Amino acid sequence: MSKSLHSREYAVFVRVLRGTRERLGLTQVELAKRLSVTQVFVSKCERGERRLDIVELRRWCAALGVGFVELAEELQANLDTELASPAAAGLG
Repeated sequence: MSKSLHSREYAVFVRVLRGTRERLGLTQVELAKRLSVTQVFVSKCERGERRLDIVELRRWCAALGVGFVELAEELQANLDTELASPAAAGLG
């Protein structure tokens, strides 16, 4: 089994995370300030170079002003779509 940092599922997760920030009109710098971290840290997380754990994800949700469950539901919907596509199964 591949490490979760490099899995297709984790790639979908970071796309949802970045998309949420962008949809809310926040820059990486603004999010970093809300999290009390550097913009480089936010960038690494959004590129999948730095893995977030569940506790950190809750902090991100609070900083973004979105519910943890709401983000999880969006992630699940994206995973369902991504993993059901022919390309995900290696057929496309």
